[in-house]
Amino acid sequence: MTHPKPRSTYLTTGLLALALTLSGCGTDDSASGSASVPDGWGTLKTKGVSVSYPDGYEEQGAGERSKFNAAAAERTEGGRTVSLITVQLGFTQADSAERAAIAAEAGIQMGADVKGQKEVELAGTDEARRIDFTFKASGEEGGPPEGTPVNGVILTGLDSAERTFQIRIDAQRGKLSDADVRRIVESVEVH
Repeated sequence: MTHPKPRSTYLTTGLLALALTLSGCGTDDSASGSASVPDGWGTLKTKGVSVSYPDGYEEQGAGERSKFNAAAAERTEGGRTVSLITVQLGFTQADSAERAAIAAEAGIQMGADVKGQKEVELAGTDEARRIDFTFKASGEEGGPPEGTPVNGVILTGLDSAERTFQIRIDAQRGKLSDADVRRIVESVEVH
């Protein structure tokens, strides 16, 4: 399963999302510029950002992921994707984390219920945003069955080259623990 090609159709695919009831996103480590990566986790590395993922995910090669994604890792069950973590670089021409968040939110507006946007601490940057949202799966592209409730999170801002980044964490509701969501966010490092 890949993110759809046009940003305006993010929600028409069978992308998954995760239950997000976290109260904090950053740690003292992230504030000091050092990300926290749990033992045994894999890491998606790109020019602009790195993000780690729990055991049970498989990194997608260039031929498997959407051409818009610089990196992606997915977890499947019974032949269906139940969780997907993707990284996009340069997804918009924004010049601030706030504007990058506006662009990211615009990409999920159709069909999504945006739960909120807030500042988040990510290692390597002083300015980043987090967007939480929910939607119902469309049943397309090997994702969960149509109508399955899903939630998601997007982390966005600018990397050291002033290029926008977007990390999207999607999982079928109940398929990724809140603790692992927190660890994924804490693992992000902006380069």
